Parts: sequence; structure tokens; C-alpha cells
Amino acid sequence: MMKNAAFIYSEEQQTYKFSNDHPFNQKRLDLTYDLLGKCNALKPEDIIPPRLATDEELLLIHDKEYVNAVKLASKGELRPSMATSYGIGTDDTPMFPNMHEAAALLVGGTLTAVDLVMSGSYLHACNLSGGLHHGFKGRASGFCIYNDSSIAIEYMRKKYNARVLYVDTDAHHGDGVQWAFYDDDDVCTLSIHETGRFLFPGTGNVNERGSGKGYGYSINVPVDAFTEDESWIHAYKTSLREVADFFKPDVILTQNGVDSHYYDPLTHLCSTMEIYREIPKLAHEIAHEYCGGKWIAVGGGGYDIWRVVPRAWSMLWLEMTDNQIGTGSLPGEWLKRWQKDAPVELPTTWEDPSPLYPEIPRKKEISEKNSLTLEKALSHLRNEKEKLRKRED
Repeated sequence: MMKNAAFIYSEEQQTYKFSNDHPFNQKRLDLTYDLLGKCNALKPEDIIPPRLATDEELLLIHDKEYVNAVKLASKGELRPSMATSYGIGTDDTPMFPNMHEAAALLVGGTLTAVDLVMSGSYLHACNLSGGLHHGFKGRASGFCIYNDSSIAIEYMRKKYNARVLYVDTDAHHGDGVQWAFYDDDDVCTLSIHETGRFLFPGTGNVNERGSGKGYGYSINVPVDAFTEDESWIHAYKTSLREVADFFKPDVILTQNGVDSHYYDPLTHLCSTMEIYREIPKLAHEIAHEYCGGKWIAVGGGGYDIWRVVPRAWSMLWLEMTDNQIGTGSLPGEWLKRWQKDAPVELPTTWEDPSPLYPEIPRKKEISEKNSLTLEKALSHLRNEKEKLRKRED
């Protein structure tokens, strides 16, 4: 009998660690895991340990020379001059011992999720340690060594002959995944992110639509800095519904970076926990409407590891398992366990206080600008649907 949802997790996923003071901190996995446990929302039978990705699987996307360079860096044997040419040894992606094994485990976690869903064992699967969407074919970038989502998509194409819809709601543009499939028409990438005018990686403009046979299958909705919940949710719901209806995927893979929140220290958006309730809700609906329920979710960015990430990622799992407990007070046992370690006051409820921040003076202007951006982003797709309708008439 098919099971509902699998939670890919092991403590070893926290070995992906650049340094004690690096913003990418996998302690957030432990915080989320413990919150779900204290809520009785995660049972031992839900948990599946990840496996290591093989070299063959890494090479579905990455160059052999790059993988070999990462292996050398893992052992401290890669010369600094060579390292920088591969994007390793930078402030964003410093070298650390056993980095190849740690990164391959994150990839293997996402592939574990893929096989559980695509084999029909589970409807849904979640690997919060994944979502490293900036990694390129031959170069690390933006805290990402190997690009687990790109590898997973290519793996699904080759092993399962699947049409994949990739939905990225990280505040940073999902550049590595977009460029990996920029000329393909059996992979559709949708990224809703903060405009690259102010934020790494500086890409994700509405005119990045794909090339060759992939033209029209890359959709970007760059929202303005200081975008709030209502405008963000409108962009997300409108774009995902229209893209799914246009592409009609076999499976949906969602990247669930949670750095669009007002508290996040690396971005400039003003969302609250409300969007992290709505993101998985619609993804869940789309999966059942178009894909027979096939939904794979990975993590991504999220740099307020105390106040934002545990609640937001827990909401993802709660939605995936049809669990309605994510309202009201957080478990006192969880707060007691972590408050002594936290450098900030932990929230006591699933919801954010209102108001969370001072009124944004440009709210109307920002919302109108985002609406225009959304229209531009979806214009080609809408034109294609209209052409198809006329041909059918």
C-alpha cells in the first residue's frame, strides 16, 4: 500500500558545515526535526535515512574535473589557485574536511526522496537538507557545492522519463537549476524571488525565458525589495496555477528556501509566516491535480535559523501530511530546550505577531510594480495558450 509522506533525515546531514560563523547553518535541520517531534507530527516510521549519491549520479550534471576537485578539497589537497577557479575556497563556499561526502549526502537525500515517490512507495517526500540551487556544472556558488535539484531532475528524466515542474520560492533566484535546463522543453522552471538588482545572484529577469526548444519553459517572477505577503502570495498563486496548467507535469519538485521572511538577515523582503503556510498548500494541490500526488520537496535558503526556519519548514511537513496543528502556541518543551542556546527571543506561536514591522511607505507602488512584473513574466505563456486555443477552434 502506498504511504503518504517520507521525511529524509539523519544527523549526518549536519556535516555540511563551512564554519561556525558561516550563515549557512545546518543546525536548522535539528531545530526543525525537534520541533516536529515535540509536536508529535513526526513519527519514527516517517523517517528514511539518506544515502550517498554516487559519482555517476553527480556526473549527470557536474563535470568530472569539478567532482575530482571537490574530492581533493575534501582532503586538503586542492591548491588555492585551482580552488578559486572551481568556486571553492571563497568566502561563500570555503573548503572544509570531507566536503565531498557531506555534499554527496545532501544529493543522495534528494535522490532517496525521488525514488520513494517515483517508484510509487510514497505520494510525497521531503529532504530539507537539499535545495542547493546555485551549484553549476563546473563550479560551486552561493553556499552550494553540488546542485541536488538539478541532479534529481536529470535523474527523473533518465530513469523515469518524467516531465518535471521545478518551483523555487527562495528569495534568491534559482540560477543553477534554470541554466541546467535552459534549452529543454520537458523541464519547466518557475522561480519567484527578490529582484537581482539588490541581491545575489543578480539573475532571474522576466526576459530569461529559455532558449531553443526550451524557450518559454523558464519563468521568472522577480519581486521588488520590501514586498509584503499579499503581493508575494498573489504572484506565487497566479504564476504556479498558470504554469502548471500550461506545462502539465508528471511530478513537481519544490525548492523551499525560507529567506523571504522579514527577519532574514540576507534579503530585503517583508513576508511573514503566512506565505510559508500558503506555499506548500498550493504545491500540494497542484501535485494532486496534475501529478497523481507526486511531490518532492527540498529545503534551500533560510538564515534566521531560530525564529523562521523551524516554523516554516515544519509547516511544509504539516501540509504534506495533512496535519492541521500548525496554529497557536509552539510546544513549551521545544521553547525550553532551545531558548538557552538562541541569541534571540524565540517566537512562542506558529504565527508572527502583528504588526511584525513598521508600515512600508511604498506598499502600493511595490504591489503595482510586482503586478506588472507578473504580467510580463506570464505574457509568453498566455500567448502560447491563446494560439493553441485558436488552433483547436
